[in-house]
Amino acid sequence: MILRLYFILLLALVTLRAQAQQVADTTHTVIRTIEVGNVDVLPSAIDTKGWLLTDTDIQTELEGAVQNLYNFKFDKAEKQFRSLRRRYPHHPMPYFLLGLSTWWKIIPTNLQTKQYDKIFYAYMDTAVINGEKLYEADHQNYEACFFLAAAYGFAAHLHGERRDMAKAVVGGKRALEYLNKSQEANGLSPEFLFGQALVNYYAVWIGDTYPLLKPVLFFFPRGNRELGVQQLKTVAETGFYTGLEARYFLMKILMNEENKPAESLPVSRYLATNFPDNAYFQRFYALSCFNTRNFRECERVSREILDKLNRGMPGYEAISGRYATYYLGWVMQNRYKDLEKAAEYYQRCIVFAESTGETNSFYYLDANLNLANFAVQNGDVKNAMRYYRVVNDKAERKSEMYQEARAFLSNNKRS
Repeated sequence: MILRLYFILLLALVTLRAQAQQVADTTHTVIRTIEVGNVDVLPSAIDTKGWLLTDTDIQTELEGAVQNLYNFKFDKAEKQFRSLRRRYPHHPMPYFLLGLSTWWKIIPTNLQTKQYDKIFYAYMDTAVINGEKLYEADHQNYEACFFLAAAYGFAAHLHGERRDMAKAVVGGKRALEYLNKSQEANGLSPEFLFGQALVNYYAVWIGDTYPLLKPVLFFFPRGNRELGVQQLKTVAETGFYTGLEARYFLMKILMNEENKPAESLPVSRYLATNFPDNAYFQRFYALSCFNTRNFRECERVSREILDKLNRGMPGYEAISGRYATYYLGWVMQNRYKDLEKAAEYYQRCIVFAESTGETNSFYYLDANLNLANFAVQNGDVKNAMRYYRVVNDKAERKSEMYQEARAFLSNNKRS
């Protein structure tokens, strides 16, 4: 358990998803002011000639590709990334972007699918090889450090998910090393601030959440949770390559770690609105609407998700279906009082959850619980017991749903 938590710490601190994105806000231009006291190395002291990361022409060229990547138009995005690779075959950026595109094919499955693993590792390994060559030639090439931290971090994350803990920990440590080196260029671009924001937030959050890890945290940079969130907000507004990823982290942190669904909602709305075919953004927006009791919008988005799933659009699969059908079942039950429709959606939710093996999830268990209640109302004890048995077998023993299921089964042993 300790090894796994240690690994979680490493990944939380170093998984730098440096995803190419230009914030789609053309109403104003952000002018960054660099304070000398906050910069380790002044911009004028670093030779950035040849850096693709800060090349505005490259940014303009990649803007469309980035939009396509995040909107799950992978073929279009990868066509432009391959064009970049032909011109810069020895630079880590094109390989990292191709790996990033592959990564987003995995994300909607909650990292369950393994069909993209080999090509993902190949792209990230090539990014590492090219990045290390650049760094060995010039130890002040902080662009190389940026991509090395990102590529090592991504690969470590997936190794961890695949339970290859040795590779995960080694990759995570290397990512953190390059992240520390790249901090010297924080004043050059908000891209470099992104990694520091994650370190500041998660170094504190993990210590608070997993007290047993506090001795391990002694070996890592001291964090600042509030500063980390503020830095993410800054990067979200000013970053080109990391702007969208900062919003992605903000969305999840505010909802899951900070328990502030009202603050997460506008972030998820932005992502789902600007990238309407991104299955992950859309289902998280549906979750945000549900948790903030915006049921009308939740219903609309959930119906969109099911429509796109039925059309076989990329990224729309059983996990998104489980979210959408649960929300629609709840809405039918509690807003429209249409128990027949609610039962249909809850049954579909159960099928989606079983198809991915996620039978311990709240949505799966609550769908069974609601169907049990419907059966009781209809005097159908046999089906009620069938659904209650599922809850009894899989729910946490201290949960209310488990107590309800156990009580019903105890009172109907002879049925």
